[in-house]
Amino acid sequence: MGSTPKVIALIPARAGSKRVKGKNIKVLAGHPLIAYAIAAAKESNIFSDVLVSTDSEQVAEIARHYGAEVPFLRPAEMAGDLSPDIEWVEYTLKRLQVEGRSYDCFSILRPTSPFRQAETIRRAWELFLAQEGVDSLRAVEKSKQHPGKMWVLRGSRMFPLLPLSPPEQPWHSSQYQSLPEVYVQNASLEIAWTRVLFEGRTIAGQVLVPFFTQDYEGFDINSPYDWKLAEELVSSGEVRLPIVTIPPYQFFASTVHRSS
Repeated sequence: MGSTPKVIALIPARAGSKRVKGKNIKVLAGHPLIAYAIAAAKESNIFSDVLVSTDSEQVAEIARHYGAEVPFLRPAEMAGDLSPDIEWVEYTLKRLQVEGRSYDCFSILRPTSPFRQAETIRRAWELFLAQEGVDSLRAVEKSKQHPGKMWVLRGSRMFPLLPLSPPEQPWHSSQYQSLPEVYVQNASLEIAWTRVLFEGRTIAGQVLVPFFTQDYEGFDINSPYDWKLAEELVSSGEVRLPIVTIPPYQFFASTVHRSS
């Protein structure tokens, strides 16, 4: 490969979280959650730009405080509970392209994975660059719940989610250790060539390389239980957060997002 590809970090932080209200700017260990994603991205030293995509002026202000760029807000119709990632990623990269800013690759770093380190990002980037003919990289971990033991309901009956197991020894009646290894994606990070989006309108493409997260790198905060666990992990010293060198953002108007 010739020159190093130009890559942008995209940090999605819409304001409408339901399960953990305002989680992207809820304070963990002194800083809003989004600060750790920004800090890890900047410390990794692989990104030409670190940009936050949000529909909220408050989130934008906080993101700028921690050194990220928020050149425009995300349209409200792309910030709903069911809005797919392709919408805001496409909107962001196309708008930047119109402004004369083009990138070879993009990486999605979600604020809800606060234990992702700069080293995590560098490890993933090195793996991505070493691959031939891939469209994207996605963080995965071994699944704790095997889909071979999952069911779908049809009225008062249930059927195996995966009708692939041999009839003489169905997966739902087999020991976990005997089942094929299955991996589940986590929210830690994604990296893709920008061409994949512009040519196929997808953020993954067809050829994906797995990035195996270690320990708590893929930990994702999606519920109040996850939040409490994250607080306990930090306070116990079992895990560490990325180092934030910016002074804490001051929530002058309200403390609604502060953890107890």
